[in-house]
Amino acid sequence: MSGAGAGQAHQRAAILSAIRHGLRRGALPEDQAAMLRGRMIAHPRHIIPARTALDHAGLIALFTANAIREFCTVAQIPTRAELPRAIADYVRAQNLPMRAVAAPHPALQAIDWAQEMIEMRFGRAEPSDLVSIQEGFAGIAETGTLLLPSDATTPTTLNLLPDTAIVALDTARLFGPYEDAFDALRAAGAPPCHGMPRNVMLVTGPSRSADIERTLELGAHGPRRLHIVLIGDDATAATG
Repeated sequence: MSGAGAGQAHQRAAILSAIRHGLRRGALPEDQAAMLRGRMIAHPRHIIPARTALDHAGLIALFTANAIREFCTVAQIPTRAELPRAIADYVRAQNLPMRAVAAPHPALQAIDWAQEMIEMRFGRAEPSDLVSIQEGFAGIAETGTLLLPSDATTPTTLNLLPDTAIVALDTARLFGPYEDAFDALRAAGAPPCHGMPRNVMLVTGPSRSADIERTLELGAHGPRRLHIVLIGDDATAATG
């Protein structure tokens, strides 16, 4: 184990020890600890909703319907070459400035954004940024949810700071239930953390709250607009 890995393991052990002390509990009996370790390794699947057993066109339709129900806007384009025009059309329609901060993801960096006169900066979002563009890892049709893991090419700040968040998502990355999306996430990763990144955000619609007098307010603790651009046609099968 590397020095960083050993340090993280020590910190984790210290945190868990403090929790056990606060709850006045000792270490788990070995049989219970073994059961939990086995469960974490096996990644058991729960009851899968029948409505998610769809062909790919059905997954696109279900994802789109659920995302719109959660106050997202959704557009679908046939190829990634159409992405600058699709985003420019959306930005103009919302009367937003033609500039954005984007994830330093190879799929986004390879695009000629200047063709639509979009001023682009790649990297982390700052509080002054109004529009962000993110590359989505997966979409979950079950609830219209985006799965957005953090790494060097997809900073988490893009999902939190700008008032308007735009996510580009290949239709090949649409899955029915949560379990399928997390299977793909684990398969894309590497040890030692079972393929899981440091942070995973599950985003269902823009930020909103009805805590005050039950009045729905968008943008309560994050973007007030979430626009999803699906890339690909209805015949593109999910690859996992």
